[in-house]
Amino acid sequence: MTRTGSTGSLVILDPTDETTADSRTALERPASLDGLRVGLLDISKARGDVFLGRLAELLAERGVTVRRYAKPTFTKPMPADLRRQITTECDVVIEALAD
Repeated sequence: MTRTGSTGSLVILDPTDETTADSRTALERPASLDGLRVGLLDISKARGDVFLGRLAELLAERGVTVRRYAKPTFTKPMPADLRRQITTECDVVIEALAD
């Protein structure tokens, strides 16, 4: 869950531990995906892979470089090593939630 803080920064509330909310500034969205590496993150909920598969096809048709990732389970936060990998390999990330 997110909300805007009093300073205009983005406040991210972690449902696993809301004792200390992170405060981050949202990055500006790119005007185009041309030349960017797009990561598609499946959080391992039912049919998220189907949605991301179709999205990967549509992006590839437009010449966008796509990389696929999956969390081991939706019930736990993303492992730190996967987060680091995505951060170093992608410019933008799309996360899929489905049921």
